[in-house]
Amino acid sequence: MISQEYQKKATKQDYSKKTEIDGVKIIDLPYFIDDGGGFCELARLVSPAGIKDYFPEFETKQVNWSYLEPGVIKAGHLHESQEDIWFVPPTDRLIVGLLDVREKSKTLGNKMRLVLGACKARLLYVPRGVVHGCANPYNRPMTVIYLVNQYWDGSDELRIPDQEFGEGFWEIQKG
Repeated sequence: MISQEYQKKATKQDYSKKTEIDGVKIIDLPYFIDDGGGFCELARLVSPAGIKDYFPEFETKQVNWSYLEPGVIKAGHLHESQEDIWFVPPTDRLIVGLLDVREKSKTLGNKMRLVLGACKARLLYVPRGVVHGCANPYNRPMTVIYLVNQYWDGSDELRIPDQEFGEGFWEIQKG
């Protein structure tokens, strides 16, 4: 059916279950679109169906907004006491990388790569001690909104070089 020349060049895309990191959670949110736009409820700060329902131990102290210019990589950093909950609007798209560097974690050394936004409404919970970052390899600015359980002052932030994620990690994967 396929010529031998192209059989040698053909590959299969990997659809197997991806590596996970203990404690990382991804929550799908309802996202409603109509002829005029879209609506997504990010969080209720009290129940029912609030942040406490998804993340019972998380106490929101601050809500932040950040944007990335095209070509920017913001990675990687971690916090010793802060936890994050990330949201990228469905109209935007960012590559997100996570790396478990927690000494006693059963997933120490595991990496996760996912795309947030991209027509989906999801929350990403990043536990303390997990390196996290994102990249915008696209041609327009992209947004990330995130909730944190500590007031930001910079003292709890440690940097890990984005190269720790590996060569090509932050690039668009060809399928």
